[in-house]
Amino acid sequence: MNHHNDTNDTNEMSENRDVWVFIEQEACQIAGVSLELISKGRELADELGSRVWALLPGYNLPDEATACLIHQGADGVIVLDHPELETYRTLPYARVAIELARERQPYIFLLGATPVGRDLAPRIASAIQAGLTADCTNLRIGDFERGGKTYADLLYQIRPAFGGNIIATIVNPDMHPQMATVREGVMKLGEPNLTRTGQIERVTPQFEPGDLAVCVLEREMRAPTCDLKGASIIVAGGAGVGSRENFQLIHDLAEVLGAEVGASRAAVDAGFASKEHQVGQTGVTVRPRLYVACGISGTVQHCAGMDQSNKIIAINNDPDAPIFQIADYKIVGDLNDVIPMLVEIYKKGL
Repeated sequence: MNHHNDTNDTNEMSENRDVWVFIEQEACQIAGVSLELISKGRELADELGSRVWALLPGYNLPDEATACLIHQGADGVIVLDHPELETYRTLPYARVAIELARERQPYIFLLGATPVGRDLAPRIASAIQAGLTADCTNLRIGDFERGGKTYADLLYQIRPAFGGNIIATIVNPDMHPQMATVREGVMKLGEPNLTRTGQIERVTPQFEPGDLAVCVLEREMRAPTCDLKGASIIVAGGAGVGSRENFQLIHDLAEVLGAEVGASRAAVDAGFASKEHQVGQTGVTVRPRLYVACGISGTVQHCAGMDQSNKIIAINNDPDAPIFQIADYKIVGDLNDVIPMLVEIYKKGL
């Protein structure tokens, strides 16, 4: 690879404890999860006294793309600009990420748990023989002791395990980088600081013929039909709704509230709603102003995706349902009675 710096400042540290974030972009638009990870990376780097580097592959990338990463908290951006990197393909992307990670040995390397991140992260981890924890719900810096030896300032990679019945904390004491993937919406997006400045380094990738064996002949993009992540009000239904026909109640309440429709995994598995409506550990993580949970028992996995909601209303006929432990307002009753009453009251209120 050929390198050149836009600044002369190499700012080498005696021990590299840098935090790297792989940046996804589509048509030069930075993915939300990448910005969230820059925010989280900034927190971790501040604790380590180190820097955040954004790894940005693409083609004809505008200056605004690098600027927005620096404003979000990156100290530097490694720009990999090449026609072969215009759209994601496994082999060319893996080549550039693996070579840079081998050469620079970051301390922590974070990727989004998106289709791209889930394809790329294991390849990087395998090639550089690093540990990888998928679908983390939290990341912290902490110490670890084993065999009388203390490892300071490791990355605690925290995620639900055994079907969400326990929360596991995973550490990689011996192999660096410490790698993790995180789903969109899990980490809070910090406010951008428009006065921040940073270092831009442009790297010219070099490929081998085998890297380019796969060509993209055509791409078809479909916009999602619902936007749970951006919704300020969500009405979600669970297995307790009972049937696909009955799920219309959820749509009725969502309509009068101007809300998006969500669903638990059990409701999606039962065919009451499509996968894109799924909230929870294996669906979308949401932080609306109001979350109305209807007939949702409140498994750990579901709660992990919505417990940051500003206000939670739960409707369930089981007074001991776990969802009531995190709900601000609890309605014990049959949703077939409660939802039509709520719709009626809300319509009258208008």
